[in-house]
Amino acid sequence: MAERTFVLLKPDAVQRGLIGEIVSRFERRGLKVTALKLVRVSRSLGETYYAEHKGKSFFEPLMAYIAAGPVVAMVLEGEGAVAVVRKMIGKTNSADADPGTIRGDLALTIGRNVIHGSDSADSAKREVALFFRPDELLSYARIDETWLRE
Repeated sequence: MAERTFVLLKPDAVQRGLIGEIVSRFERRGLKVTALKLVRVSRSLGETYYAEHKGKSFFEPLMAYIAAGPVVAMVLEGEGAVAVVRKMIGKTNSADADPGTIRGDLALTIGRNVIHGSDSADSAKREVALFFRPDELLSYARIDETWLRE
């Protein structure tokens, strides 16, 4: 059964011109883009998005970073999408991320790790709802789906 997950390309990914490469990796893996947009994260959206970090020492620098430039929000769909995307992204600290993962290949530091992916189906639903209205989530059949699914 296909599952949806949320992915955010952070300001450093956008500024470094990595949008196409990262989206391409997901598409080549067989994941389907069902929503995609370039946005600026407002203070209120950032505080809601990172609510679990409020009060921590890195919260204010995190707010400044996420609002520093545009981000790309997207929804990906596929079999086990949450787990597949998390594995493709790699560990949070790029120094520990395996080569071949997005962070292992493209991220420079833990504070500039280019990408976020939902850690569970529940988180994905919450994060998708923060960035997309229901009418922005598209359903369609890709021509290669019969070759990707048993």
